[in-house]
Parts: sequence; C-alpha cells; structure tokens
Amino acid sequence: MQPPCLGACGGGGGLAIPVPRRRAFCPSAAPPRSPISCAAGGGKTSPRGKDNVWSVDNERAAAERSRAPKHHRRRRPGGRRLPPPPSQGRKGKDAGSRVLVSGSMLVEVETVLQTQEPVIKPSWDTFASSLSGNWKGVGAVFSPITAEMEPVGVGSKQEYLYDCYTLSHIEKSFDSVHGPEIRRKTNWVLINPFGEADKQNSAYDGGSHDSSGGTRAVDLPAYESFDLNRSNVLDEETFAMEQGIVFFEDGSYSRGPVDIEIGEYDESKYFLSPTYKFEQCLVKGCHKRLRIVHTIEFSEGGANIQIVRIAVYEEQWASPATIHVEDDTTFDLKPFSQRSRTKPSELTGSWKVYEVSATPIFSDEMQELDGGAPFVYLCMETVKKRTLPESSRFFGEEEMLDMQDVTVLWLPGGVTAYVDIDKDGVLCIGVGWYSEEGINLVMERDYGTDGRLREVRSKTEVKRRWNQPIPH
Repeated sequence: MQPPCLGACGGGGGLAIPVPRRRAFCPSAAPPRSPISCAAGGGKTSPRGKDNVWSVDNERAAAERSRAPKHHRRRRPGGRRLPPPPSQGRKGKDAGSRVLVSGSMLVEVETVLQTQEPVIKPSWDTFASSLSGNWKGVGAVFSPITAEMEPVGVGSKQEYLYDCYTLSHIEKSFDSVHGPEIRRKTNWVLINPFGEADKQNSAYDGGSHDSSGGTRAVDLPAYESFDLNRSNVLDEETFAMEQGIVFFEDGSYSRGPVDIEIGEYDESKYFLSPTYKFEQCLVKGCHKRLRIVHTIEFSEGGANIQIVRIAVYEEQWASPATIHVEDDTTFDLKPFSQRSRTKPSELTGSWKVYEVSATPIFSDEMQELDGGAPFVYLCMETVKKRTLPESSRFFGEEEMLDMQDVTVLWLPGGVTAYVDIDKDGVLCIGVGWYSEEGINLVMERDYGTDGRLREVRSKTEVKRRWNQPIPH
C-alpha cells in the first residue's frame, strides 16, 4: 500500500481529463471537474527530415503545431475556475504576473548523440542503501486545477495551515517471506496559516515579483523548534521489490500499479471509482530529493480520469538510519510557501538529455513469478529543444481559458507536474525538478489504453550554454 498524500485526498478540487477512447462524463453528485487535452503523438522524423526511430518528440511537436482549433476537445460547462480579478492599474500579461498552469511545451530532437543501448539493471541493495537514513523535509499540497497551494490541515484555532515539516526514517530490513524490504516512517507538523507569500506579494496586490526568489518572508517557526520524533505520524509502510516499482541506484524511483483497472462501463456500478497513487522521487546530489504523489481516480471504466490531489515533499539527508537525529542538525530548506515558481521561459532552449528507460516485459510465465513483470533498461543521449506552445496561453492573473489546455502545473521551488494524454490515448504522469544551475531532472510514467504500464523514463537534462561567451 502506498503512503497517503498530504491532507485528505477526497473532496472537490479535482481535475478531470477525458480519455480519447470514450466520451468523458462526470457524475452529477461530484464537484465540477474540468477536462484538459495535451499535446502528444508518436514520431519517426528528425528536424533534418531523416527517419529517427529513437524518439517520438518531433512528431509530437509537429502534431501539436498542425492541430487546428476544431480538433480541441470541448470543455464541459461549469468546469473552469476564475482567479481573483487583477488590481486596478495592473496590466494583463505583464512581466510580473505569475504563471501557475499552462499548456504542454513542445519538444523536438535536434541531435541523437547516442542511440538506445542496454544498461545493467540497478541493484536493489545499492538502491536501498541510497534511500536509507533520516531525511528532514518540507511538504505542501497543490490544486490540480489552479496549482494554488491548498491547506494540508487545520490548526488548534481552526485556521487552515499550508506548509508542513517532515522527518522520515528509512531503513533496510529483511523478511523471511518477502525478502529484502525498505521500511519508512514519516512524522510531520503543520505550520503557516498565511498561505503562499509569492501570491500575497505579487499576484494579487499589484506588487512586483522577483523571479530570483526575493519574496516577502513571513515569520514561520523554525524546523528546530519542533521535536518531530514525537510528532504525529503521516505514514508508515514497508515495501519490497513490488510490482510496478522502477528504481535506480541513486535512490530515485517511480512507484505505481502495473495495471490500471479499465474495462466496459457498468452503470449499475457507478459508485466504483478505482483510485491509485503514483509516487515519483528525484534525487539531486545524493543528499536532496523531491517526492511527488499524484492521487488519480479512474471512473467510467477508465474513460474519465480525475486528478484528485498533488502532494510535494522536498527532503535532505540528515544522518544514517542508525543514528538519532539531534535538534542542532543543519536544515536549510524553505517551506514551499516561501519559494518562487519557475517561469516557463527558463525551460525553453536546447538541452542535452541523458535518458534511462525501463520497459516491462509481460508474459504468462513471468506473471507467475514473484515480483511481477521484469524490466528491460535502455539508455540514450540526445540534444532536445523545448519551446513554448504556439498558443502561449498561461493562466495567472490573466483570463482563465478553457481548462482543456491545462497540462503543466508550475509549482514553487522549480517543480513541475503534469498529466498528459496523447492522441493515441497513452497516459503520461510526469514530474520535473529544475535548479538554477541549469539542470532539470525528470521522471515520467506511461500507461497504454489497456491500462497496462508501458514505460518509465528517468531523464537528466542539462541546459545548453556552450554557445554563450566564456566569462573572463
């Protein structure tokens, strides 16, 4: 069982995505949901016109460019949410407005540096060792519709609280039945009744926004002022080399089901809506990591997909699992409410991309083995160019357009999250983590129209800057 996301996963605020296979429908008893469509497609062409069998990005970009407005899915009535009106004297689409959600970005392959080659399957012991330890962190929950921060809980004075501090204790263990396992226990405390500082300063009061992170900080209690070892437990679980987990030796991983329950819709079972959690973890420098948990509901036999909640945690390694964490351990992570959001323009341009993919192999014989379907690991290296959608329609203070255009959520701290469905009905659940050093870490998880896992991709993208003059 996967860990719960921050806060209650039920309730309103979900984002519905119609799957191309069938007409999407949202039950009348549910809160209003909004459909979105995403750029995608398969591909075999390169910018030079030659066949490129190693990437689908070029045809995906070409399909998005050529897609006429008549091909866009129509939004269901009542499925959009408008932001507060801009303050007087503030011009729409100015440089200071925040981008919270946007359409998908176009990606094209410029050069294939290395074609796909097999790589050795990562070692579970090495992965478990990289994961083990005491991790201090921060966490928050975001709306899948507007990308705004949502309350993670209620304080003693019945006020909403928007941030949390976490302490995760992770250690290796061995079970006589399941073999090697990883045990995780996470404690947390809730803070911050003020909400997002960046929103207060620039988005709605006409103030200027400093993209370098200079937002007005509020007086929040320090991490060291709490004894998280004695605080409430957020989640506690044990997991092994389970079906659906793809892991790497640096401690990064992607967890989720191998098969999503999809089939013909039975109106007599309208109340059955399977809900899954997809947890993806990115690691930076072995001592910092980002975990994003998507909670997604599949109703109508899989024809209607609703993103219920998105929870984000950033953690830094504090000590080995066998050593008690002292209160004076250095902690320098800002709560998500005190961080700026990455601009889409920061992810445009050419990137050198190193990608490792894991593809499951399904067969009757393999399904009978413990651990489920095995994976084949391949690697490749390319130079890709990422550009803004031709209809550069972002949703900040400006007019909220049709929610079918929403794909990417731009979250604080360089975090991006997206759920994409291409023209062939392939579902992609992805997360990204951008840093000012020009490095973008990405983890993506694909499912076919049959609900079966197709591929997991881990990418390290380095921004191409070698054409810039060398500073003296």
